[in-house]
Amino acid sequence: MMAKHEQKPKLRTAVEPLAHFDLPIPHHSICSFSLSRSLLYLGTHNGSLLLLSLDSDYSHDPSSIPIETISYSMCRRISFVRDVSMGESAVEAIFVLVEIGLVVVLCDGFLFFVDSCLVQPVKKVGFLKGISAIARRFRGSQTESTDLTEDATSFLKGQRILEKLGGGVRGNGVRAKELDQRHEGNYVFAVVVGKKLMLVELVLGSRAGSSDRDIIGANASFVILREMQCFDGVRTMVWLDDSIIVGTSNGYTLFSCITGQSGVIFSLPDSSSRPLLKLLWREWRVLLLVDNVGVIVDAHGQPVGGSLVFRRAPDSIGELSSYVVVARDGKMELYHKKSGNCIQTVTFGAEGVGPCVVVDDENGNGELVAVAMPKKIVCYRKVPFEEQIKDLLRKKNFKEAISLVEELECEGEMSKEMLSFVHAQVGYLLLFDLHFEEAVDHFLQSEKMQPSEVFPFIMRDPNRWSLLVPRNRYWGLHPPPAPLEDVVDNGLLAIQRAIFLRKAGIETVLDEHFLSNPPNRAELLESAIKNIIRYLEVSRTKNLTSSVREGVDTLLMYLYRALNQVDSMEKLASTENYCVVVCLTYLCLFLS
Repeated sequence: MMAKHEQKPKLRTAVEPLAHFDLPIPHHSICSFSLSRSLLYLGTHNGSLLLLSLDSDYSHDPSSIPIETISYSMCRRISFVRDVSMGESAVEAIFVLVEIGLVVVLCDGFLFFVDSCLVQPVKKVGFLKGISAIARRFRGSQTESTDLTEDATSFLKGQRILEKLGGGVRGNGVRAKELDQRHEGNYVFAVVVGKKLMLVELVLGSRAGSSDRDIIGANASFVILREMQCFDGVRTMVWLDDSIIVGTSNGYTLFSCITGQSGVIFSLPDSSSRPLLKLLWREWRVLLLVDNVGVIVDAHGQPVGGSLVFRRAPDSIGELSSYVVVARDGKMELYHKKSGNCIQTVTFGAEGVGPCVVVDDENGNGELVAVAMPKKIVCYRKVPFEEQIKDLLRKKNFKEAISLVEELECEGEMSKEMLSFVHAQVGYLLLFDLHFEEAVDHFLQSEKMQPSEVFPFIMRDPNRWSLLVPRNRYWGLHPPPAPLEDVVDNGLLAIQRAIFLRKAGIETVLDEHFLSNPPNRAELLESAIKNIIRYLEVSRTKNLTSSVREGVDTLLMYLYRALNQVDSMEKLASTENYCVVVCLTYLCLFLS
């Protein structure tokens, strides 16, 4: 039974469209997909592998341009580069090995090599056939995993297998003794052949070096490291550290690549949707799909944190920064990994468009995600966090903006200084929206906010303390500071204007409470003064310069006088203070 999903979507814009591409008419529909930096590789149902480029200027030789020089924000189209045929059946999996300029493809039960630019002839790995699933090994950044080539048992067992294939010579031309002289490389894969789970390593011939990409594909070969018993029906697989997790219609099972032992993680009921696994690069964990619920486990198969509840069982799962990305029926949704909230929903196709495949940039900086429909792909870029915050503030979604900044701070993506900056910016926006209590609450949470910044709200320039006021405009989302009377009057005019626009059928972002119950000017002004008093009273306890302290105490006394708070005036006068008598007398006379 599918888990019930009741949460309301958030209003963030975490991704925005970057480019799209329509599949050429001669090709069948897309069935597999890989995104590597600025290049896209599409596998089709008729066995073709297509290479696309995110920047048309580099379409002739995309590998010749350093990725650091490409600005994703400047890309606005996807260009077709070239294609090659892998066979007559569907291309089921694509692995891009950027460092050596090689692409490994699974098609029709065989593995194929081709260079990353699809220029050199395709090479077929003949001795491995009938492959139903494949996964590349990844090692977590903070965990230790075993080097399979140093395990004697694994080596001897692999040697016996290969003796059957080539009389003491590895079936792909690499002699057994060569394996004993090296360590496991970066390109190790698990493949399922029938009821066998085989661990193989991609090695390069002696003539192939990292700087000689033209001959790498011709000299690449696979070495079998180990073989263990598996079972039929493997439909998805992930290999993290020493654990290989496989998914079938019956559930998820974890295999140890060292001992070969296995154990069930989850069993699936008969009515469940198809199994699906996704390696989460950021935390080095694995997401297991159980109907419409994503369960996150560590490398040992143990659940960690909470589950993600999707609206429906997705066709495909990707990852972008702190979000899990799911796609189905022409829609892409972003879920925050920790909170489980649906942050954004993007529509890229009509409902019933067909199976969707979403991929993330495994070899880039994690700023791209792409989704493929049968005949079209769309690329999205991550909106910089600063722009996301600004967008929320412009929409007056202040609570969500602060929530986003706090999340980023907890995840190490944003500094405390930026959180302080945003609190001050939110405070200014709330103040000009006539929400004075909430505004001061945010001012008090901002270490960046200086007491002298509120002076212009009390006294008109020029005055004794004008030069002490920092000219911080923050992100420029609010008007320049002005006396509270002007702030209230301008705010009331904005409310009247919004009411008029609402009657004309034009939506506004003004506070709904103010639209239905227009506030009173006198009450607003009193609230403004009371809350500025509250801010200055707290500011008095801080370590201030003598000139700033003069301004705080003098203007505080002035505001007490404005509200006729005699007791507060006497209390301030009876304690040590920095009131400037001449200025205070002038202010009081002006008020009278």
